[in-house]
Amino acid sequence: MMMIKWFMLLFTGFAGGLAVGCGFVAFLSVLGIIPRLMQLTKTIKWIRLYEWAVILGAVSGGWFSLSPVYLHASHYWFIPIGLLYGIFVGMLAAALTEVLNVFPILAKRIGIDDKIVMLMMAIVLGKICGSLFHWLYFAGL
Repeated sequence: MMMIKWFMLLFTGFAGGLAVGCGFVAFLSVLGIIPRLMQLTKTIKWIRLYEWAVILGAVSGGWFSLSPVYLHASHYWFIPIGLLYGIFVGMLAAALTEVLNVFPILAKRIGIDDKIVMLMMAIVLGKICGSLFHWLYFAGL
């Protein structure tokens, strides 16, 4: 009976990981984040590096989230790590809004077609202020 539970746990974990991994890859490929990033930065010659960065990032992120790894390092290491996380999340959000054309539609609906740059800056500054407030007030850093 214990062996059946173990196999069911193994199957469920594998199926869940496979579903999340496929969803992540489909999300990246549908949005076209990597080709768009290479187009904007003119780094098409480094396509293999981009592919390996995505693969190694997904594998190492999954491994570190499932294993009890403790990095006994200075708190100052969190600054570049946090910046890299912020860059990734920001690029993902920017790709999603670019694909869906959210900003032009929003600007047209609220009647500020000529001030779309101000709308984007307001969103960016709001995100920065909200993040700083959260980390300085709630996290106590």
